[in-house]
Amino acid sequence: MATTTLAGAGPRARARRPYGIAPTAILLLGALYCLLPVSWVLIAATKSKAELFSTSTFTPGTGLLSNISDLADYRGGVFWLWMLNTLLYAGGGALLSTAVSAVSGYALAKYSFRGRNLIFNLLIGGILVPAVVLAVPQYLLFSKIGLADTYWSVLLPQILHPYSIYLARIYATAAIPDALLEAGRIDGAGHLLLLRRVALPLMLPGMVTIFLFQFVAIWNNFLLPFIMLGDDQKFPLTVGLYTLLAAGANQPSLYNLILTGTLISIIPLIALFLTMQRYWRTDLAGGAVKS
Repeated sequence: MATTTLAGAGPRARARRPYGIAPTAILLLGALYCLLPVSWVLIAATKSKAELFSTSTFTPGTGLLSNISDLADYRGGVFWLWMLNTLLYAGGGALLSTAVSAVSGYALAKYSFRGRNLIFNLLIGGILVPAVVLAVPQYLLFSKIGLADTYWSVLLPQILHPYSIYLARIYATAAIPDALLEAGRIDGAGHLLLLRRVALPLMLPGMVTIFLFQFVAIWNNFLLPFIMLGDDQKFPLTVGLYTLLAAGANQPSLYNLILTGTLISIIPLIALFLTMQRYWRTDLAGGAVKS
């Protein structure tokens, strides 16, 4: 009977196999679509000024080291200042946003108070508002209080992020048992102690996710610093490379610097994801054990 069942299941399995391949093929196409521009930047950054427009698109060049040297020497090393500014905006903004989001999400998930649903609905509505709509009003506000063209004008708008608070609330609801909090209260633990010793450790994988989302969003943000900042010593990489691109219309030799700078700007994001992905693996393993 087992042989008959296996024999009967064989044709059905073979019939379903093409449909099983389709999702994998779509994912591979999506991966190629995402990796193709990165591959082009990687190869183009290796080409010298003479090779950039005279060789085939995907033929590696011999000028990567000279391009890095020229980029480091451009205007006294302003590119590295842009890199430090970007690390400040992305790292500081992501840390502050993660802290605010974790505390807010925990409070919305585990405490009952008047207006909780209204606040949560307002947050959901805030997710639907595009950032481009808020950029000009934010500039006018910061200009009025004298913070335009400062580091704070880029950092402060990134701290309160509705989608991050929404993610923190969802994660806190699922990861923190009410019984555990109640046991802590019976033992005499206060709100801050419960937050520090119980809630935040359990929310760590979710906080890592929020941090990564915010870090990448701020790292790639162009419009807000472009509107807020006028001093190129405070520019992040996105705005700084844009100024190089605009100048490259009259100086084609700058295109090598733009491509090399773009390649270098990708490396910290890759390193960050490779470093912090272990927290996701730990979370998945913990969930498997619990189930």
